[in-house]
Amino acid sequence: MPFDTATPRNHAAGILLMLAAVLLFSLNDVLGKWLVASYVVGQVLVLRSLASLVVLSPLAWRALRAARFRVERPGLQALRVGLGALEAALFYWAVGHMPLADAMTYWMAAPIMVTALAALALGERVDARRWGLVLLGFAGVAVALGAGFDGPLLPSLAALGGAFLYSLFLLSSRQLRATPDVLLAWFQMLGGLVVGLALLLPGGWRMPDPRDLTLLLLLGLVATLGHMGVTRALKLAPASVVVPYQYSFLLWAALFGWLVWGDVPGPELLAGATLIVGAGLLLYRAQRQG
Repeated sequence: MPFDTATPRNHAAGILLMLAAVLLFSLNDVLGKWLVASYVVGQVLVLRSLASLVVLSPLAWRALRAARFRVERPGLQALRVGLGALEAALFYWAVGHMPLADAMTYWMAAPIMVTALAALALGERVDARRWGLVLLGFAGVAVALGAGFDGPLLPSLAALGGAFLYSLFLLSSRQLRATPDVLLAWFQMLGGLVVGLALLLPGGWRMPDPRDLTLLLLLGLVATLGHMGVTRALKLAPASVVVPYQYSFLLWAALFGWLVWGDVPGPELLAGATLIVGAGLLLYRAQRQG
């Protein structure tokens, strides 16, 4: 029986699921940052992807059989997989060299980049008000980037580059609406496995102890549950209702960064994050109003 996304009850359920999924992704980020301090990014990607693939493969197999093993737009699928895998690698490297809240601030700029790229690359109509909000969001990125001048700049640039790749990943995902969500996730994790194996060649493998192996596998399971939560939330309520709650990422990142590593965001980063979040929320509102 299909869900009626117009009912307040389903809206509330969708919002709660989105908040829960964001919490799961935040825990995933904490685990990733913790583990890349001891293991190379390639190994983290390999074990994370393997754990996810174990969960997703039976569901993906059913979806492939239902589609008679036909895949929508294989070239674009491959591009999307490559973008997602490289974005994940950059993210784990970046959070290993900078506070979690700093990295998430740049990643929260991805929806603003999507709006700009959709207009420039896909020819989507963006009015003057939305362009103004895009510029406001980019001003927030510039302010946040200024905080990176107090330390090594490369992690900030890596995080910003990862956010750009993620925006391209989101755009390509929008063009693959006919592909089941479980297949998109399965392809994404398969790409992460391939890129992780490639990164292992120069980085080498370190045998994890039982505790770390559990955490590495948990990384993939938590990410998979987060993806499923987001997918379900978007089926219960419209994107314009639930997507803005993804900005709670920043609150969790700041809280976990303080609790685990004692990181406290500086005033420049807070100002940049405020501009980015404000511009993003106003963009969602503008898109909802048409």
